[in-house]
Amino acid sequence: MNVDRIVHSVAGTMILASLALAHWHSPNWLWLTVFVGANLLQSGLTNWCLMSSILAKLGVPTQGACGIN
Repeated sequence: MNVDRIVHSVAGTMILASLALAHWHSPNWLWLTVFVGANLLQSGLTNWCLMSSILAKLGVPTQGACGIN
């Protein structure tokens, strides 16, 4: 897996988990969905993501196996 796929997978998992927790536990978990969505919007506008930077420094490949982003 490359950095982009990991970031998207983690963001999707966090959104689904927060929606499930909001449904079965407390509506306050929707704030996590808001936070993830705001970070995705910020990343799209600025082309910078903290998680991507950390994963790249840890040595996770930034491109796919075929060299295609």
